[in-house]
Amino acid sequence: MDLFMGSGTTMAIAEKLGRKWIGSDLGKFSAHTARKRMIAVQRHMKAEGKDYRAFEILNLGKYQREYFINIDATLDEKQRAKQKAIKERQFVELILGAYKAETVQGFETLSGQKAGRLVAVGPLDMAATRDLVAEILEEAAEKRVTKIDLLAFEYEMNLGQFAQEEAKKVGVDLALKVIPPDVFDKRAVQKNQVKFYDVAYIEIKPHHNKHSVAVELTDFSVFYSQDVDESELKPGSSKVVIRDGQVVKIRKDKESEIIDYEVLTKKWTDWIDYWSVDFDYESRKEIVRIRKDDTAEYEELWTGGYIFENEWQSFRTKKDRKLELKSVFNEYLPGRNYKIAVKVIDIFGNDTMKVIEINI
Repeated sequence: MDLFMGSGTTMAIAEKLGRKWIGSDLGKFSAHTARKRMIAVQRHMKAEGKDYRAFEILNLGKYQREYFINIDATLDEKQRAKQKAIKERQFVELILGAYKAETVQGFETLSGQKAGRLVAVGPLDMAATRDLVAEILEEAAEKRVTKIDLLAFEYEMNLGQFAQEEAKKVGVDLALKVIPPDVFDKRAVQKNQVKFYDVAYIEIKPHHNKHSVAVELTDFSVFYSQDVDESELKPGSSKVVIRDGQVVKIRKDKESEIIDYEVLTKKWTDWIDYWSVDFDYESRKEIVRIRKDDTAEYEELWTGGYIFENEWQSFRTKKDRKLELKSVFNEYLPGRNYKIAVKVIDIFGNDTMKVIEINI
């Protein structure tokens, strides 16, 4: 077991030696790097005719969020409600502060304002839903608001496309942004290191061949941006930044101090580091074991979600930058509907998932 696994060296060596292993890390880049490394180890062992084991990646809790929302169970119902209201208000203030937005009054669903756009903050303990988007857009139409940023830790499956379509109907420019875990790190907030990323959009196309289906990735769009102070760039130096939805390299000439720009993301595939497919997404329910009160017994409960099983994948490495855009064909039993899930992880380690339904 390696509790600070980094790039996954311990697990890679253990796998090669035929040993069982467990690795953990708080960093999403660490988990993503280790995943690619372990898949590469499996491919190498398969080529040599050696056995290897399957592995799972599990998110075992949203620790900072759970700690923040923790309510004192010894309080009575009225006191608990009061404490929850206080914590929710503190949470909104925390998010607005990290987003560099000012607090606004007079709205039901909107809490802040930044650069001419109003800001809505999603729930702390659950995903932002279609109902929330509908409430925000209803108030926007009523109060003639045309530009809104919605900030949330998670979004309901396939919410992005729905939100854009509904926002367009009422003439609202709605941007969905992901709240990063760094918002709970005071030092990161103070150093302006907290980045809110836009929710990405995936377009996929299924290819049918009798009772088998392959999936083609046809588009992936993001629009990231960050504030950059070019005056801080020293002559003769360069810096890679995100500007207007593109990764750009900024250089300042040593002699003339003239600044030039090179766009590094030439096409949509340049944003993708890794993508994978679960050909039967609803085949495995996410089950949790919860201990019963004052007993040693446990009961199993379904969370309502499903476990994404990485059945096929393509990813880039430092040596091989190629990316396959079409999966292998997967065989299905005829006579029923299936759901295929596609997960894309971009060059910043952010993941986006889309689910489509097919009929065999």
